[in-house]
Amino acid sequence: MVPILLVLLLALVLFGFGFAVKLLWWLAVIVLIVWLLGFLVRGTSATGTRGRWYRW
Repeated sequence: MVPILLVLLLALVLFGFGFAVKLLWWLAVIVLIVWLLGFLVRGTSATGTRGRWYRW
């Protein structure tokens, strides 16, 4: 009985870890797309050159 519970617990932990990793990959892809869009659509400054679109 104990080995079955341990295997089920291990499967549950690995499933949760896999779900978290997949969620982090999707989050990284979304952040990359937003960064690229912000980089491509940044405005121009008064001199006509493209300025930085971030504040840091």
